Amino acid sequence: MELSKINPLQDVLSTSSAGSPTSASPTQGPSFLDVLKRSLDQVNATQASADSTAQQFQMGQKGVSLEDAMVSMQKANISFQEAVQVRNKLVSAYTDIMNMQV
Repeated sequence: MELSKINPLQDVLSTSSAGSPTSASPTQGPSFLDVLKRSLDQVNATQASADSTAQQFQMGQKGVSLEDAMVSMQKANISFQEAVQVRNKLVSAYTDIMNMQV
């Protein structure tokens, strides 16, 4: 089995709870995987913007101040720390679920 084909998150999210009266239809909204991917893409874009702003400041471009570069870098840092905390909560929830007795 190829490693690129192993995606446990996709497997978990694609399974449905058939027969459950409270199960939602997959066409009602975006999936958890889509929301998570979009969030990580936003973190990546924030970091790329911060890198670009810092590089523009280092090159001495007019209109880019030290304050702009520092604020941009702090925004990227905060968004990254948020993503790390979400990952930690997901891992903790996965561990709790795997340790449940059936």
